[in-house]
Amino acid sequence: MRKQLFSIITAVLALLIVCPQNAFASEQKEEGINVKEVIFHHLGDGYGWEVPFSHVYRIPLPVIVRSEDGKWFCFSSSRLLKHVAEVDPLTGKEHIENVADIVSIDKDGKTYQFVLAHVSKHENKVVQLFPLSADEETAVKAQAAEMAANNGGIVDEQVIDGYVGVNGTYYREYKPWDISITKNVLALFITAIIVTAMVMSVVRYYSRKGYKAPRKGMGFMEMLISFIYTDMIKASLHDKARKYAPFLLTCFFFILTMNLLGLIVIFPGGANLTGNIAVTLVLAVLVFIVTNINGTKHYWKEIFWPDVPLFLKFPLPIMQFIEIFSTLTKPAALCVRLFANMMGGHMIVITLTLLIFIFAAFGAVAAGGSVVISVLFSIFMLALDVLVSFIQAYVFTLLSTIFISMSTEDGHHEEKHEKVEHVSLQGE
Repeated sequence: MRKQLFSIITAVLALLIVCPQNAFASEQKEEGINVKEVIFHHLGDGYGWEVPFSHVYRIPLPVIVRSEDGKWFCFSSSRLLKHVAEVDPLTGKEHIENVADIVSIDKDGKTYQFVLAHVSKHENKVVQLFPLSADEETAVKAQAAEMAANNGGIVDEQVIDGYVGVNGTYYREYKPWDISITKNVLALFITAIIVTAMVMSVVRYYSRKGYKAPRKGMGFMEMLISFIYTDMIKASLHDKARKYAPFLLTCFFFILTMNLLGLIVIFPGGANLTGNIAVTLVLAVLVFIVTNINGTKHYWKEIFWPDVPLFLKFPLPIMQFIEIFSTLTKPAALCVRLFANMMGGHMIVITLTLLIFIFAAFGAVAAGGSVVISVLFSIFMLALDVLVSFIQAYVFTLLSTIFISMSTEDGHHEEKHEKVEHVSLQGE
């Protein structure tokens, strides 16, 4: 079995080494690859879910926007882009590209137009279009020509505030309220469904078979739950563990599932949820709310009247300012740590993959060597990212548990310690 697996891997690598130039020529343009654009395209959100190994075809998702006059519209994201066949002047081969297409909708005797903006301040967002008058169009084109002359660019690719360029024509734009089901939103729904299914499967198992020890996948789930609850939550919160365990366990499995789904290329994976700071910010805010809503008198006393010398807290509230600032930095640390680690892992894997396309310009030998190195390092980084996915979910839950434990302390153990010391001094 090992020999067969080794032979398959060797054959695949040999095939990639022998003919990388043909494989990558169709992917490269004359000016080369824009590495930054490719990375952020793969890591960003979108109105469609990319089909694996294709930058043209996407799984359509619903676009839901509110126009300038307050009317709501819902249409498929497939209408935002149209396929255009272009011929590569270098190779003579025909390839398909996506270009922005204007979506026109008639409603209540009025025509509404929407487009996925590219030459705009609201890049990659759906905006509403309004045609320009002749005078306004002349003024906008003159401004675009002046900007192009200053920076050496193309006239119809200049970003002008308040306007959007669509296929060489400028329109006045309006950024509507947008509650579309984007790729990240759908990925959140999928993650919630998966986590619910996993937890309910454990519940159903124990309801049917009592306390009989589970095996395989169910046993792994029980091990994770027992590890997080017993060794982390209960060890820190003690008698309050049962109250906060549902929230903390949900955080752990939700983050872990998002991390692992982000490493999968094909649907339903591929969405970079924990590499999106908006998602990690919401998780951190939830921890902040739970921590401070359940704060005890002892917790708030330590913030507004800490046990320090009087000159540090009155008349200038130096320590109060520091303590309040620390309550804000804790969720900020949770947010940035999770976001930066997961975003960094994804960026490294994509960058290693892009090395194949970059070195393809230096010939077959350089391209073949880069294929081997990039594939091996990408596999290594993906394996490392699996470990990091567990670690980051664990660290987020651990720090959240510690913050909640600190806020729910009642200070009784300190009072008891002071009484013991007082009694011992009297005895002496």
